[in-house]
Amino acid sequence: MSAALPEILDLIDGEWGTPSVDLGLALEDPVTGAPVARAVATAPERVDRALTVADNASGAITPDLLDAVADGLEPLLPRITELDARATGVPIRQTEPLGAIVSGAFRLAAEQLRSGALRADVAGVRVRRLPLGPALCLVPWNAPAPMAAHKVANALAAGCPVILKVSEFAPYSTISLAEVIADRVPAGMFQLVQGGPATGAQLVADPRVKAVSFTGGLPGGRSIATVSAPLLRPCQLELGGNNPLVVLPDADLDTAARMAAELLTTLNGQWCRALGRLILPADRAAEILDATGKRLAALRIGPPLDPETEFGPLIHSRHAHRVRAALTGRRFHAYGTLPGGGNYLEPTLLADDLTDEVFGPVAGTVTYDSVEEAVRLANAVPYGLEGYVCGSDEDLAVSVAHRIRAGEVKVNGSSIMSLHLMTPRPAWGLSGLGEEGTTETLRFFTGARVVGVEGRFALHTS
Repeated sequence: MSAALPEILDLIDGEWGTPSVDLGLALEDPVTGAPVARAVATAPERVDRALTVADNASGAITPDLLDAVADGLEPLLPRITELDARATGVPIRQTEPLGAIVSGAFRLAAEQLRSGALRADVAGVRVRRLPLGPALCLVPWNAPAPMAAHKVANALAAGCPVILKVSEFAPYSTISLAEVIADRVPAGMFQLVQGGPATGAQLVADPRVKAVSFTGGLPGGRSIATVSAPLLRPCQLELGGNNPLVVLPDADLDTAARMAAELLTTLNGQWCRALGRLILPADRAAEILDATGKRLAALRIGPPLDPETEFGPLIHSRHAHRVRAALTGRRFHAYGTLPGGGNYLEPTLLADDLTDEVFGPVAGTVTYDSVEEAVRLANAVPYGLEGYVCGSDEDLAVSVAHRIRAGEVKVNGSSIMSLHLMTPRPAWGLSGLGEEGTTETLRFFTGARVVGVEGRFALHTS
């Protein structure tokens, strides 16, 4: 029997409080669709207080302090990953491995500081990367605790006072995260607010915020960029993706089917790097679709807390309705047998191409007659977050991957993790602005200051 969901709280100026604004939305149990809580927001006056506190906060963030946060989080990871599964519908067998990011983000940030990532002296000239100032971290609902940990750990390591706002649809796990952080960092250096778009808009509009790191949808990213432009304020925006999987003519059938099925259903299809477009050689399309369909039909669909579940329900009935609406008037094939009730939706392959992100277990299919055409199709949408290539000739597959317009392109693999812990996660086109990564996110929250003794003078005076 799982423990009760925690009360939804905010943390302003070291004081825990109950958000007082009702957003007119019932949060749901994704398994049944039954309401479990009201979505709430921090009152505007408390949000303003958080901004004032952040603007005046200061305090040393050391590697040892970041390690202490990681130490405090590790015993809580089972609870944190359970809460993420319950809120989002993502199976616990997926949230548990992602939980390593929650504590790991703080350890990585500590290692970065110890390795001198914020300094780069050159021939006696001192180069220091200094905190930009109050940092706003805006986190989506599909993997709230890992994403919050990554952003917050790096903002703190940079020396920035942090305000964290999570999605109103998944507020639970980050409360545990906030408790551990707040107990260990200097006063005012970390605060947690709750709310939806209006709360986010209030925070983004305030010039006291000096850096915004946002993961979410394209409309939200555009709004943040629009408001930040007059301030010339740095924005780190990881937005949507309509990601292609190019299956080459020589691809191993089982590998191709496994990649397609896993990329379609990881996080129940609710992730920005999910499969959006399955690009197949025309003369092999039927067999690849058949093999993929068999894999999808064999998935164990059920409640997220069941350790045997491989595919769960969508987060909320509103989102499920939005995803189903994308199927209206389309020819498609849905796979698997759903439990009764709740926010379940079968993994679905359309009979034609998909031009925009759905953010659910839905992908388009399109065929090609030449590799040149496959590359053209892969690059035919304005997004550029992730790409995938499947082929038996690895050299050929890598050469094709180099031609796909995306920040990261994986060959013969479908893991949710980056290709390497120390490589960047760039976003091209409408998929975002800037780069995330172990080093990149830390640097984002800083500005460089160069100081040295010159000893030279202008030539036009004596």
